[in-house]
Amino acid sequence: MNVKSTHPVIKIAGLQKFYGPFQALHDINLTVEKGQVLALIGPSGSGKSTLVRCINLLEEFQQGSIEVDGVEVKEGKNIAKVRAEVGMVFQQFNLFPHMSALRNVAIAPVRVRGLSWADAEAKAASLLERVGLAPHAHKRPSQLSGGQQQRVAIARALAMEPEILLFDEPTSALDPEMVGEVLDVIRSVAETGVTMLIVTHEMSFARQVSDRVIFMEQGRIIEDSHPEQFFGVCPTSDRAQLFIQSVLRGDPASPQPERLHVVK
Repeated sequence: MNVKSTHPVIKIAGLQKFYGPFQALHDINLTVEKGQVLALIGPSGSGKSTLVRCINLLEEFQQGSIEVDGVEVKEGKNIAKVRAEVGMVFQQFNLFPHMSALRNVAIAPVRVRGLSWADAEAKAASLLERVGLAPHAHKRPSQLSGGQQQRVAIARALAMEPEILLFDEPTSALDPEMVGEVLDVIRSVAETGVTMLIVTHEMSFARQVSDRVIFMEQGRIIEDSHPEQFFGVCPTSDRAQLFIQSVLRGDPASPQPERLHVVK
């Protein structure tokens, strides 16, 4: 893993998020240093995706504050600055169906960064080669598998050269045989030193790729641990211990998400 700097790029303080009377996030406090890779894990409905989506204001929050590289996350000019530096990869691929893979990757640098189409498409071609899709550059999304579409989505996020990459359960919409190819691409991106927050159900992957494991339940951060402490020794909280035990025994009655695999 790369040596991480001590420069914080994300600061979250006292974050509260409500959906009507339901409180989805409770007093979240989190600091992420430049170059760190965080895996956000926990049972379904624990607030992981909501937290990640608040960072670029895809979800509005009611109390607390978020700063991205010193810029406060709020409506107005600030949010445009934040979104220019924060890439997002969703569960669903959200590709433009009428555009080729190449154009899907190139369009944001043209519209947001002001690159020419020639320069943007050259960059897009390089990124598609990086994620193993050079032969498919001129295919539309409907001609690609789910794993291939998600790799296009990752290339699209990288095209903006973001400081931070957010992944919201990037493999949950994929057939099991396609999961590995997407995780391999994310793993290679993590090795470049970009700051990453990954909401994932893939426990083996979380252990291998992350610098920190954030375990959440009922809208709260229950544990913030090194992956070897969390998976290899023992979580410090009783609830996280119960979660890991349920994963290991594959208890179908436990409130766990899909495709949980722990490699000892």
